[in-house]
Amino acid sequence: MSEAYAQAGVNIAAGNEAVQRMKRHVARTMRPEVLGGLGGFGGMFALQAQHMQQPVLVAGADGVGTKLKLAIAQNKHDTIGIDCVAMCVNDVLVQGAEPLFFLDYLAVGALDPQQVEAIVAGVAEGCTRAGCALLGGETAEMPGMYADGEYDLAGFAVGIVDRTKIVDGSRIQAGDVIIGLASSGLHSNGFSLVRQRLHQEGRTGDDVWEGQYSGERMHTWGDVLLTPTRIYVPAILALLKQAPDIVRGMAHITGGGLLENIPRIVPASLQAHIQRGSWTMPPVFSWLQTWTDLSHDDLYRTFNMGIGYVVIVAAEHQHTALAILRAHGEEATVIGDIRTGAHGVVFEEHSACSDNV
Repeated sequence: MSEAYAQAGVNIAAGNEAVQRMKRHVARTMRPEVLGGLGGFGGMFALQAQHMQQPVLVAGADGVGTKLKLAIAQNKHDTIGIDCVAMCVNDVLVQGAEPLFFLDYLAVGALDPQQVEAIVAGVAEGCTRAGCALLGGETAEMPGMYADGEYDLAGFAVGIVDRTKIVDGSRIQAGDVIIGLASSGLHSNGFSLVRQRLHQEGRTGDDVWEGQYSGERMHTWGDVLLTPTRIYVPAILALLKQAPDIVRGMAHITGGGLLENIPRIVPASLQAHIQRGSWTMPPVFSWLQTWTDLSHDDLYRTFNMGIGYVVIVAAEHQHTALAILRAHGEEATVIGDIRTGAHGVVFEEHSACSDNV
């Protein structure tokens, strides 16, 4: 290694060690279509689409945002990679695409092989949950761009769908029902506001969490806030396979919440009606409602409020969809319906609905 480069703060030996540490995690994600191994100039994937009439590739890129700041502050790096994968594969999934492979980009101030291994282990875990291969990526050491210990993480996913099976929302009609899939918590949106409120309250991620969370005691605020984004791929692919053609639209509820993401897939002449209280919110959202001065619209535009993914089906197919989703581990609930009206989302108070039983 160039002595001058080392004096500038770039540690190539640490980079080589990081690559060796990554390999066993990457190996867990392999699919038969992957050619070659980690370390090439480009990742190779042999596309196998003989079962499709018109295969279409669907790509998505995303990052984790300022949730990274909490991970760094807590020195907990093994779940943030799951978030990165989830943000990408859930987006690709909305079009009905099966995620095939994922690439990550990790930029650090000073390369710590153990930290990098923990991050990539999380990425590999996310890929395993999504059934896609971690095909490659880039780890960039950038002294002067990031302080020691700090990093940024982004990713890129590619999926495949038959053109005749693309889900784009165009078949959505008045009378369709909206099925919500529970989130695991905040997922990866709204953390700039959350961190601001924590600071204003004098809290840190090490402070004890006072309540129950998903039936288990979470020890600290950091545990709650760093709960990784849920990956919906297995359940949604099962629904698309077992009940072809019943899904008319889907939305990943990320930045913009229910208010902005559902209209992205609903035709302009239709309106989504959401029943508040029809699903159980994780306790962190009760804290947000209690300790922030945000209006109802701001809360539902900034956070997922307990719903991480939405599926829209005809009313006569709701029982089939609910049964399949629940059988694959999702907490699925009818949260509203589609009506004729001005484009957007209208919230109503929940009335008991037997379809959710």
